[in-house]
Amino acid sequence: MIKLKIDGKEIIVAEGTSVLNAAKTLGIEIPTMCYLEGAGFHNHPSCMVCLVKDENSGKLLPSCALPAAENMNIITSDQEVMNARKDALELLMSDHVGDCEAPCTLGCPADMNIPMMNRLIAQGKFAEAIEVVKEEIALPHILGYICPAPCEKVCRRNSVDKPVQICQLKKFVAAEDIRGNHTFFPEKQTKSGKKVAITGSGPAGLAAAFYLLKAGHTCTIFDKNELAGGSLRYLKLDKPLPIEVLDSEINYLKIYGAEFKLNTNIDSAFINQHIKSSFDAIILATGAIDQVNFKIDGLESNDKGIIINPNTFETSIPGLYACGSAVKSLKMAVRSVAQGKDTAHSVDQFLRGEQVVKAPKMFNSKFGKLAEEEIEEYLKESINKAIENKVYEGLDPYQIAEAQTEANRCMHCDCRKIANCKLRIHSDAYQIDRRKYLLGERNQLSKHFKQDMIVYEPEKCIKCGLCVEITSKHKEEFGLTFIGRGFDVRIKVPFGKSMEEALTSTAIECANACPTGAISLID
Repeated sequence: MIKLKIDGKEIIVAEGTSVLNAAKTLGIEIPTMCYLEGAGFHNHPSCMVCLVKDENSGKLLPSCALPAAENMNIITSDQEVMNARKDALELLMSDHVGDCEAPCTLGCPADMNIPMMNRLIAQGKFAEAIEVVKEEIALPHILGYICPAPCEKVCRRNSVDKPVQICQLKKFVAAEDIRGNHTFFPEKQTKSGKKVAITGSGPAGLAAAFYLLKAGHTCTIFDKNELAGGSLRYLKLDKPLPIEVLDSEINYLKIYGAEFKLNTNIDSAFINQHIKSSFDAIILATGAIDQVNFKIDGLESNDKGIIINPNTFETSIPGLYACGSAVKSLKMAVRSVAQGKDTAHSVDQFLRGEQVVKAPKMFNSKFGKLAEEEIEEYLKESINKAIENKVYEGLDPYQIAEAQTEANRCMHCDCRKIANCKLRIHSDAYQIDRRKYLLGERNQLSKHFKQDMIVYEPEKCIKCGLCVEITSKHKEEFGLTFIGRGFDVRIKVPFGKSMEEALTSTAIECANACPTGAISLID
């Protein structure tokens, strides 16, 4: 047995135990990428993300391949170690060509996972598609009609023919959900016992209510008008919105648990006298405010509207939040919906006694425009034609087929391991500068497939060699191997063979082991 110290804690481990696993025994997690626990083969450190410091020698060493030794004194997280890991990640990112999130998702003010919606619609999984939509968009049927579709403006399909009709697909799947027998209502968190007042039933107020209800809070929406909907009902919109669509979305919220109190004059007196004492938090989503008649003691405003913390939507009064056109005139309803969601996030933190901070955004890799020769690579996963007719939202089987065809035009620009790519997770944790070591022109993208099972994208590969070891362990006839030398080394199929020939039995295992989106299962 061997005795050593890790971060000042003594531990006794069996001979041959790595420092990585010794630290894990103490509950100390060290980041890894090229290490695969229980793989049945010897680990070859390459990523250097698991570096630790041997204080006796002062050296930085990869913990995954460092055997514990008697009287070792290991430091896992001082500034020198953290900086070295960050450098290692930045070097890996310098050779990485791939998007975490697709351009359409980045172009959507509500950050909707559009490629996933498209894939599910293409497969006829409409119930699953609406779940993806409602993660980020509370009023998808409404926005399907009136959103100006900034996501379509940045769709890479524009470089081929026409953008994917994202808004039409969103409208289609929302209509399918409302008209079906099993309308999707997201599961609510445990009831908090907290009550939130929302003044204004426009897009920001309705969206805030949806996400607060989902978080387990009670919501009451006040509005001065006889009917709910705010600007969606009473102002002239750039695109026509059928009243029945608006009413169905509002009715959906009522069924979900929102209470509406209409014909209510929402002025400062009403808020001071009737709302403040009865609710745990207030969201002002009234649309543009009247500076003369709308004054609440302690509430700061200017000529544009109510002054807020732009990251959290907090006003100068604790427990009082504002969003939408009450803060600044917003032309796009989707922006109001996005602000309603983010405001609900802040209010939820406040009600739970947590520090109110901006909704986090994960690290995102993006490489820019496709070169002309790369377009063909991306078209390998899509239908190579544009369809002229708009996707209809009805239940006719022909129209369902049309929606699936349109969804199949998506070029799948996102990473299929967007939620569990270790390179992204660690880059986010270490707040890396992805451009620090970028030099010259980037490498050209390519995609290689094994039937409908996996896709291999070499320019996302970090050359960890796990797939090489797996194919060797299972005695694949060709498998995968390292080709080239130094910085130019790549993992490829030897002898010019295809992925079909390389991965006859190990495709899924390789995809599951890959720490990035280089080898991914096709969903």
